[in-house]
Amino acid sequence: MPPGNEYAAEQLKAQGNACFKNGDYEGAEGYYSQAIQKNSSNPLLFTNRAMARNKLEKWEGVIDDCIRSIEQLPENMKAFHLLSQAQLAVNHPNEALSSALKAYEYCTKSTQQTTFSNAALISQHVLKCKKRKWEIRERERIRRRGDLLSDLEEMLERDHKKDLDDVDARMESGSTSRTEGHEEKEERRLEFEKKRDDLRTAFAISDPDHQQKREVPDYLVDGITFEIMHDPVVTNNGRSYERATLIEHLKRSPTDPLTREPLKISELRPNLALKEACQEFIESNSGWIYDCEDGEVDSDSRWAHLSHV
Repeated sequence: MPPGNEYAAEQLKAQGNACFKNGDYEGAEGYYSQAIQKNSSNPLLFTNRAMARNKLEKWEGVIDDCIRSIEQLPENMKAFHLLSQAQLAVNHPNEALSSALKAYEYCTKSTQQTTFSNAALISQHVLKCKKRKWEIRERERIRRRGDLLSDLEEMLERDHKKDLDDVDARMESGSTSRTEGHEEKEERRLEFEKKRDDLRTAFAISDPDHQQKREVPDYLVDGITFEIMHDPVVTNNGRSYERATLIEHLKRSPTDPLTREPLKISELRPNLALKEACQEFIESNSGWIYDCEDGEVDSDSRWAHLSHV
């Protein structure tokens, strides 16, 4: 690559960064695209364009950029995080969970101080992916129990998708601004969720044994493995983790996994109240809870290979 191209790419990247900072995400996407044309061997340019496309909700573009970035820089935490967000947005929770776990892994093992602040954010996203996966499982269970509810939910989902497609079309044509379009999509989403929840509530009242929704409370989930805890311990700052996984982490790095504050094994204390809550939840849900803790990933996913990068 000619030296002048690398310099030109950096100049275009700087212009893209300025646009992004000012909220001009379309302008940023354009400059990053020009920079990539000058220097396609820089994985960070693809990550930057993915960030702009993420703001524009161009999910397929985000996915393509992240994959190209990861191919060049396998331990790109930011690319895996953005990839996971896009995969979740296009309703691929298993792949999103796999990518989010990779982002979390690279974040927590990094020695760079700038990545530590991302750990809690990525941790929240991992749990969001996991809960989406559980939600889909739960929806399938309910569908097996009630075909009528399934049919009605599918009707609501189709109508909701048509509404979103209509907003997207108006944004693309310019008749609705991006800001107005995103606000309208959020209103449509809230309206759809309310209708869906009201429908489920009606069915739950009429058939409580079969339609009751089952959820895993956040406070029962370990912040390292994102599984339900069996023997939780609490740290000096009040955070609780699964004993075995936290001890393994502390053997490698004597710090809190999320806050990076110094932490020793001797400082851990059993969280007896939380342990009782975990045991009670597991015992009362023993017929299904372990299905939520497996690691299955759809075999036909086009992104499944990224879990092995």
